[in-house]
Amino acid sequence: MRIGVGSGNPVKCEATERAVAGADGFGDDATVEACPVPSGVSEQPRGTAETRTGARNRAMAVLDADSSGAGYDLGVGIEGGVATLDGDDGNLFLVMWAVVSDGDRVGVGSGPSLVLPESIAGRVRAGEELGPVMDDVLDESGVARNQGAAGALTGGRVDRTDALRTAVAGALGPFVTDLY
Repeated sequence: MRIGVGSGNPVKCEATERAVAGADGFGDDATVEACPVPSGVSEQPRGTAETRTGARNRAMAVLDADSSGAGYDLGVGIEGGVATLDGDDGNLFLVMWAVVSDGDRVGVGSGPSLVLPESIAGRVRAGEELGPVMDDVLDESGVARNQGAAGALTGGRVDRTDALRTAVAGALGPFVTDLY
């Protein structure tokens, strides 16, 4: 089984590999490949709807993007964004969504939602992207390709790969159980 992940980010591929490892129906011959495609949404998605749309766009674009002609069995789209949540007092959250599709069925799942500290949220509200803000705050480079904001915000208890794996695992639901 060939699974294309709509990104060149190795963290998103690793999250997908972890989510499919040992899953019924995938077997040991499942391969996960990076397939960078556009999300069709802003560089910093805002709101759960835009973040989900970016994940969906990536999953569908993967199914159309394979240049080898062999085709992917599954397209996976993963998108991180920021959002306010209903019933909360205006906090800004890091949110992450995944969509998995085989062209007919579509699964959708989310990862954890983490409150952004106001010092970070204020900069993002002012128009900065979360990745560069995290790089600046942590005085590191490429936080999004390593621990991610999730790792920083949880003191390493949940890194970006684990958080995204949860989203992908949720989106795999229609492909791993008969409940759908």
